[in-house]
Amino acid sequence: MDRHLLILGGGFSGHAVATLARRAGWRVSVSTRQFPVEQERRFDDPALLEGVTHLLSTVPPREEGDPAWAIHGAALRRAPLEWAGYLSTTGVYGDRIGAAVDEETAPAPGQARSLRRLAAEEQWRDLHCAVDVFRVGGIYGPGRSALDDLRNGTARRVDRPGHRFGRIHRDDIARACLAAMVRPEGQRVLHLVDDEPAEPARVTEEAARLLGVPPPPLIPFTEAWGGMSPMARSFWSESRIVLNRRTKAALGLDWLYPSFREGLRAILAEECAQGAPEQQQVAGR
Repeated sequence: MDRHLLILGGGFSGHAVATLARRAGWRVSVSTRQFPVEQERRFDDPALLEGVTHLLSTVPPREEGDPAWAIHGAALRRAPLEWAGYLSTTGVYGDRIGAAVDEETAPAPGQARSLRRLAAEEQWRDLHCAVDVFRVGGIYGPGRSALDDLRNGTARRVDRPGHRFGRIHRDDIARACLAAMVRPEGQRVLHLVDDEPAEPARVTEEAARLLGVPPPPLIPFTEAWGGMSPMARSFWSESRIVLNRRTKAALGLDWLYPSFREGLRAILAEECAQGAPEQQQVAGR
């Protein structure tokens, strides 16, 4: 049987997985709720799962639950899938006051959206095939990084020493998903975070250095808190270090971008290769 990967959700990470899988010779379909992307099927097509051997969902749950299960629950349970993956979040671990969690740590979500994610994880584990739940840190990549924040004037440098976050480059997400598909093994929790959790201020400083511009002023955390959106406050209200050793061993890979430094440099190099004049100038410094 031909390997046919269906990706639910044609967003930032989903398209990266699709691109890499096609290069590896997979047949790939991508579908979203709004319209079909790169293929002929809609998300709500009753025949969406026909011929599919591998499935990756990047679709976040709504308040009423996971839309994939709401529409295709019965078909998912019947489908002769070989593998399924679900992109979740490290937020399911809740606040650990800076302590470390690994792939065997029990979740303890403290926020509504993280509770919804954990409930969605349990639904995907109900399938009768190999299932990988990917708990993902902060996603960045071309067009979505601290470099872009500096250029568009939205970068902030919040001073909260020791409050570190895990992040992962979009291309390492794609590599991990493809590695999991070709090495399925029961049900696993996999951590998609790089090797160096870091304070966001350090990431902004590195991006400014690469662009040859001064970083934005350092803002005390107590002052920054008052101007944060509810989403930003929920992000800053939790602290944990997410480990990835078991994940990399299970998948047999190391990250292309083990820290934000390598990732930001690669993004800038890609922009320069595409010929943006302002990036050519920065690269020459």
